[in-house]
Amino acid sequence: MDLRKLKTLIDLVSESNVSELEITEAEGKVRIVKGGGAMVQQYVAAPVAGLAPAAAAAHSPDVAPASAPAPAVQAVKSPMVGTFYRSASPGAKAFVELGDAVKIGDTVCIIEAMKILNEIESDKSGTVTQILCENGQAVEYGQPLFVIE
Repeated sequence: MDLRKLKTLIDLVSESNVSELEITEAEGKVRIVKGGGAMVQQYVAAPVAGLAPAAAAAHSPDVAPASAPAPAVQAVKSPMVGTFYRSASPGAKAFVELGDAVKIGDTVCIIEAMKILNEIESDKSGTVTQILCENGQAVEYGQPLFVIE
């Protein structure tokens, strides 16, 4: 990512109500977080093609070791700030209801952010036991949306 584009992104975040911005491109990932008065930026280079998968997993804080057992109760969390919707349009059937079985990759809701409707897919398989958000509710990054057992 070139320096002009990075500066433009920083200026946009600092002048807006957006508190966090993350962009992934072929050459890497940029994350800009606006704090109480300071701006934090983080740049992660694209992974090296020859890096072994085990070595890559060792350097990733989000990857649990293969030997760790998966918890029985898991939450599907919001990947962004926006407005939560259970269905594709008003009056349409909800993507999931209590008791529905979901698989990894199933669409569970939509989050509208900056006039863009983003379909949120389940990253877990199981049964929906709780729906933690109301239709039209504002949600934060990382906020639990559904509980899946």
